[in-house]
Amino acid sequence: METDDIMSWVDGNVPQLILLLGGLLALVIASYYVKDKESGAYKGFMVLGVIFGVLMAIVAATRYNQWGNFTILLVVLAAFTLVIRPFRDVHFAVIIAVMIMVLIYVYLGGLNGAEIAGVDLTPLSQGWPRVIVAFIAGSFVYMLLHFAEALVGGIGKLMNMWPVLAAFGVICIAEATAMFLGYGSILDLLGIKFRNHRRGGQADVWLPVFPRFCANKPLNDSSRWWSQCGLVA
Repeated sequence: METDDIMSWVDGNVPQLILLLGGLLALVIASYYVKDKESGAYKGFMVLGVIFGVLMAIVAATRYNQWGNFTILLVVLAAFTLVIRPFRDVHFAVIIAVMIMVLIYVYLGGLNGAEIAGVDLTPLSQGWPRVIVAFIAGSFVYMLLHFAEALVGGIGKLMNMWPVLAAFGVICIAEATAMFLGYGSILDLLGIKFRNHRRGGQADVWLPVFPRFCANKPLNDSSRWWSQCGLVA
């Protein structure tokens, strides 16, 4: 296979590839966390997860309109989970609020002699008014960011509990596998099965996966059909 063919194949299978790699990374991170969360391997894979998560987010932002809704959801959640893991206990609200407070304080210093609709803003550029306004602005930013931080941190901690992380990795790999098999999503695969079971028609939609088992087998006796199709023992 030539390089152009490989690049063309990769370009045509971007979502399933990043879901597969993201799912494998999630499983590896969860595994090393259980074994030894202080190990260099665990920390190394966690950093790799951050880098790959950022790449997933960039790809999702540029190609989301080409993918199914469930695929987009999984990619975004995987990117978020991998990126947030090292930072889920870091508090950014105070740091950003202090930076905003300093910027507002500096900005107010330039209002000496300024007016808005005939109102002189000079008092805000000096003394206690300048400090109070900067403090109020910083406090408001802190309240908003603290709420956002708590929300994001809570979701991040939930998604990064090792059983949840491992299960999510399996779901990502299953989604990628379903897409490689030609289905738009694992939900499409499950939806086809349930839809055909309800309507009592022919099982020809399973031909790409079970060509020798399911051809032209009626669904009148569901248990017999599942057995004939090789889906149950």
